[in-house]
Amino acid sequence: MNEVAKVIPLHGGSTARGAALARSRREQSESRHPSAMPPPAVISPPEPQPVTGSSTVDAVRRVLADQIVNTAEFVRRRLSGDYHVDDFGYDPHFAENVWLPILRPLFDKWFRVEVSGLENIPSTGGALVVANHAGVLPLDGLMTSVAVHDHHPAHRPLRMLAADLAFEMPVVGDLARKAGHTLACNPDAVRLLQNGEVAAVFPEGFKGIGKPFSERYKLQRFGRGGFVSAAMRTGAPIIPCSIVGSEEIYPKIGDLGTLARLLGMPYFPVTPLFPHFGPLGLVPLPSKWYIEFGKPIVTDTYDASAADDPMELFEVTDHVRETIQQTLYRLLAKRRNVFLG
Repeated sequence: MNEVAKVIPLHGGSTARGAALARSRREQSESRHPSAMPPPAVISPPEPQPVTGSSTVDAVRRVLADQIVNTAEFVRRRLSGDYHVDDFGYDPHFAENVWLPILRPLFDKWFRVEVSGLENIPSTGGALVVANHAGVLPLDGLMTSVAVHDHHPAHRPLRMLAADLAFEMPVVGDLARKAGHTLACNPDAVRLLQNGEVAAVFPEGFKGIGKPFSERYKLQRFGRGGFVSAAMRTGAPIIPCSIVGSEEIYPKIGDLGTLARLLGMPYFPVTPLFPHFGPLGLVPLPSKWYIEFGKPIVTDTYDASAADDPMELFEVTDHVRETIQQTLYRLLAKRRNVFLG
């Protein structure tokens, strides 16, 4: 049987019609330009979350590493003798790396000292800071030295003129010398000022630091004006300094005079916590402190003979004392709370 095979078109139409359909599809495909396509979605990687624990550990490690490096450098310089000590025994390397770091926590965290008037201390040349004195122990002098060194733009060391007793005590005397302090006598004061140092004196002496709590912020006698004489001889300005807060660290309510004489001390204080609580009573109360440096009182306008004139010395001494007393009253009027400020 002879049969002819039939060809069935795939598109069910003529060949011309199929070609036209294919050409139309090709033209539509070619008309699609990439710029006409929607941009692909950008998938941002998730932001890394801070790892608090890890960052804290790293910070602690860095602090410890820096401390180890600084300690090693300090020991190296001490062993090699790579540091300078002046004629008074002042050791700047020791003071800046050992002594001041010990005092800073008291200054910043415990007493929370606020300082004002530092612009009245010159950046160069000699100057004499004169301040009130109180608190049973001379912490006011130490805090003032931190204030001048750390907060003055020139970071000047404060060379305190201290009582003989401080240098007669073992260990304490050596530390005082290394920290830059010397005897409260006219020759040493003149030498420091002539050398362009910032010296500090507390004219009330033991009368001020050992006065009872009932007489707080009432300035005692300022002596015979020896500090004024030293300033006049060198032409150094006098900077009145008023300290509020030191009176409350050890409120002195009594004095064991007999025991003080046996120990060779000017007084043996009794406070609400000492000696009843033993060594715990030696912890100072965390009063809020204010230290203000007043405007300089110039001395270079006086004649050379004024340094030996009792009347001139008394007049300037009384002026300095009255300036400090009035500033204390003003600071106390602004203070609302002994411990909160």
